[in-house]
Amino acid sequence: MAKKSMIERERKREKLVSKYSEKRQLLLLEFKKADTLLNQMEIHKKIEKLPRNSSRIRLRNRCWRTGRSRGIYRDFGLCRHMIREMAHNCILPGVRKASW
Repeated sequence: MAKKSMIERERKREKLVSKYSEKRQLLLLEFKKADTLLNQMEIHKKIEKLPRNSSRIRLRNRCWRTGRSRGIYRDFGLCRHMIREMAHNCILPGVRKASW
């Protein structure tokens, strides 16, 4: 189980990303369309003034059950430990143990 503080920090980042996503997208489009270097520098300064945690790249996938940040499978949103445990208990639909 991950620390509660890490899980809460990630939730805070998710809120910031959703709050500033439109503003960040508009600024990035302006930055790409800017024709001079001075315009790009001004727009870049505006982007830098946004909170760091509002950037989508700072988000981390976490297991919804344990909060573990490594070994996450997108299909289930679970870490590898929970997938194995739930598959052995026949909780996950369509997952069987492969044996040969």
